[in-house]
Amino acid sequence: MLITSVLVANRGEIACRIFRTCQERGIRTVAVYSDADENALHARVADAAVRLPGAAPSQTYLRGELIVKAALSAGADAVHPGYGFLSENADFARAVTEAGLAWIGPPPEAIETMASKTRAKELMGLAPLTEVTEDDLPVLVKAAAGGGGRGMRVVRRLADLDAELAAARAEALSAFGDGEVFVEPYVEGGRHVEVQILADTHGTVWPLGTRDCSLQRRHQKVIEEAPAPGLPRRLTEELHELAVRAARAVDYVGAGTVEFLVADDPVAGAKAHFLEMNTRLQVEHPVTEAVFGIDLVGLQIRVAEGAALENDPPRARGHAIEARLYAEDPANGWTPQTGTLHRLTVPDGVRLDTGYTGGDTIGVHYDPMLAKAVAHAPTRAEAIRKLAGALERAAVHGPVTNRDLLVRSLRHPEFATGRMDTGFYDRHLSDLTTPAPDPYAPLAAALADAHGRSRFGGWRNLPSQPQLKRYRDETDGTEHEVRYHHTRDGLTAEGVRVVRAAPDLVVLEIDGVRRKFEVSRYGDRVHVGTTTLTALPRFPDPTADQAPGSLLAPMPGTVVRVAEGLTEGAHVEAGQPLLWLEAMKMEHKISAPVTGTLTALHAVPGQQVEVGALLAMVQEAPL
Repeated sequence: MLITSVLVANRGEIACRIFRTCQERGIRTVAVYSDADENALHARVADAAVRLPGAAPSQTYLRGELIVKAALSAGADAVHPGYGFLSENADFARAVTEAGLAWIGPPPEAIETMASKTRAKELMGLAPLTEVTEDDLPVLVKAAAGGGGRGMRVVRRLADLDAELAAARAEALSAFGDGEVFVEPYVEGGRHVEVQILADTHGTVWPLGTRDCSLQRRHQKVIEEAPAPGLPRRLTEELHELAVRAARAVDYVGAGTVEFLVADDPVAGAKAHFLEMNTRLQVEHPVTEAVFGIDLVGLQIRVAEGAALENDPPRARGHAIEARLYAEDPANGWTPQTGTLHRLTVPDGVRLDTGYTGGDTIGVHYDPMLAKAVAHAPTRAEAIRKLAGALERAAVHGPVTNRDLLVRSLRHPEFATGRMDTGFYDRHLSDLTTPAPDPYAPLAAALADAHGRSRFGGWRNLPSQPQLKRYRDETDGTEHEVRYHHTRDGLTAEGVRVVRAAPDLVVLEIDGVRRKFEVSRYGDRVHVGTTTLTALPRFPDPTADQAPGSLLAPMPGTVVRVAEGLTEGAHVEAGQPLLWLEAMKMEHKISAPVTGTLTALHAVPGQQVEVGALLAMVQEAPL
């Protein structure tokens, strides 16, 4: 069949990416959107869009019957699931085909076998742990029906197992509609390596090289690259053979990924441990596309139409690296951030896949990933340099993001030499998130703001009296007082020469070197290059201080549970978990900041809270 109209059963970046390929091929596009996504980019760029009433995934993007109905009502003849949500749901795949629509994905039977990680391991001759003892620790709790780090927990103490199992089940149920979890040994110090495969209906299976996805936070990938650096040739061939074997074992069709943990064995050298097979397109598929010069979405569509692949895959060329840009604060427990994304651009020559554009709102209901930036170059070192430089020069104006972390990660010696593993951020997060404020950014902001004002507007009885502005540097919370003068010759400031001052660009000469500062304003927020400042009133509000020991909601979300037996007046220890918030499909633990007495508990399970809401108060015990 020839596909003429595709509905993407997903949202955000992946929906926009699939639409791009479809539109290049003259295929009509249909979006589905929740109430929270009414004005989202994917709903705006599609040729047609159908509303899914509600905001939570369980009401919208996890409702297969509503999506099938939307495809039929919009006249689509095919459905692409993207990744996440229902992409690995065999019942949804069956419902699509039973409705007479083409399914751009693997057969339901293959999804059923491989999407459950427990069944996939049994197929590969492995089995999860059924009983955990002290000798098994550490172990990893994983969701059977999903990925992306959701429903995944590392357990190092047997006493924590039951609580972590409960938390993993709740998170998996919320994200995937399936609360099944399992336990397996946790291999520390390994590399996360995967093989992209593509199979047609005629028996051809392509192994499309390797990818390294070792840089992860909360078991969710942050930086990925192709090919995986430094693998012995015999191991690469072994991984390809295992991936093809897994695909043939379930008569696989379409794009999929077979994932491994590669660890050093003191006797055998590098050794691969099978993790899972993802029966869908992966977030990191662009690095494979760049290296092989292909469009995986376009090939998925051709395979779904019945076309045959060539006998051999194309030849790989060069190296590609992808970085995921998240609206989150890595220095504060990777806390998701919300608000308005005012601007998001990267320099030319770097691919940017995103579901956002300037002015869009980052909400609380979905994953906080804003975009993926991808660089391709002849060598790995050149690709690293290209991507790090592009991210450093990118305009990312809005809530706090992990942009600085990405730049520092790419330039870290351990990553640059290919010696990283999945514990990279456990070892280096503190150094990578150490604030490095630009001392001249507040001055540049003040001068940009002062530009164009008449010097008489800044007139004072005492000619020597400077103008004063105050800013808080959001990098480290430091407050700055900036002083400058209006003179007959223009704006001046002590210690620097003001070469140019305009609303969007300030040039300062500092110790004989000219530096340019690009300045953008959004209300009280000022972005100066990679520095974010908040303009403060000249005289601070003396009533603005928060009482010590106050636990405030770090993000908008839902209180999912409070620690069992916790009541006002209870004694709590520093670091003791008190309650849990759910936001952006992840659970976030709120712990006691000090040892003392719980003097107030305002949080109630099921309660919706806004950022800054008072959840509880702990009075520190006297020394």
